[in-house]
Amino acid sequence: MRDDERKRPFDEDPDDEFEDLFDDDDFESEEAELEEIEAQLQRLLGGEPTSSELDERAAPRFERGRELEVRVTGVYERIEHGQPRALLVQVRDNYGRTVPIVIGPFEAHAIVSALNDDAPPRPMTHDLTRNILTRLGVSIDRVVIDDLWQGTFYAKIYLLHGDEEIEIDSRPSDAIALALRFRAPIYMAESVLEAEGQPEDY
Repeated sequence: MRDDERKRPFDEDPDDEFEDLFDDDDFESEEAELEEIEAQLQRLLGGEPTSSELDERAAPRFERGRELEVRVTGVYERIEHGQPRALLVQVRDNYGRTVPIVIGPFEAHAIVSALNDDAPPRPMTHDLTRNILTRLGVSIDRVVIDDLWQGTFYAKIYLLHGDEEIEIDSRPSDAIALALRFRAPIYMAESVLEAEGQPEDY
């Protein structure tokens, strides 16, 4: 880590400037959006699969490249001289390579809550999504952070509905927050690890 950069756990200092971003009132409106998500999921689960979807399901899993399992090591606030503060979720593979991913404050709160097994008095967005999926008989099989393009990470959530697998495009932060709630494994493409992976003591 450079001398002009320091990293601290996201929830270390309750008096930092991000504290006010986590007022529950700020996020109540997000729950309304989940009604639309539920409707989309019902349409998705009830529709007939296309031929391209059937072809994809017939292929072996992880055919699109080597992917390694990673685990979330924490959420941090990065303070770098001359740069705006940033919130990061960090993942680590079994070879000691770590990859920091910039996330938003709401997603940071959702991930920290899942890591700490905190149960909010009323379900927040990711908890509500988990509840909707569970009531529909859907589970998360795995999450794959599979691409990096111009500094932006991309991820897929793989849902299981009976014997059917459904692939959903997602931001890594949302995918991680949901994977932690379902205790589903998280994978990262080897190409992304090679491009962004750093030694753990970086």
